[in-house]
Amino acid sequence: MTKEILLEKITAKFGDAVSIDAESLDLTAVIINSLRSHELIRYLRDEEGFNFLTDVCGAHFPENDRSAQFAVIYHMHNWIAGFRVRIKSFLDGENPVIDSVYDLFLSANWQERETYDFYGIEFKNHPDLRRILNMDEMESFPMRKEFPLEDQGRTDKDDRYFGRLPQTNNLPNNN
Repeated sequence: MTKEILLEKITAKFGDAVSIDAESLDLTAVIINSLRSHELIRYLRDEEGFNFLTDVCGAHFPENDRSAQFAVIYHMHNWIAGFRVRIKSFLDGENPVIDSVYDLFLSANWQERETYDFYGIEFKNHPDLRRILNMDEMESFPMRKEFPLEDQGRTDKDDRYFGRLPQTNNLPNNN
């Protein structure tokens, strides 16, 4: 199996719903329409021998168009061929929803729950989609880039001790 052959097969089967992920460097990576992601993962498992779902994770891209502000990223591994592939699906920022792959890989259970817990991405047909690490009462999703990195109301720290000096014009006077 080579990267080129796999990408050719995927493109032939999924047409316009799939594109090559230019950001992937050496990893074989594709971007698939979120409505067909489940179908692609099933195809890779059943037809191409990708028998291990290594990871399911989320990402938030607030600078993207509203229709593609979230992404779900899958990493799959064909142990026999020693080959890996990354699948990325972009989701709407208002309502990030995608089909669960729990029915294909039981290991997706906790990986999808973690992605939901941190990003608020919902997985349709997941058997037990609830928070896994954060408190159930928590209303926000901590990995979203909607909040400042630090509490702006803190009064117990001095930025000078953290290498962050106030922004002033301290240029030398060349008179």
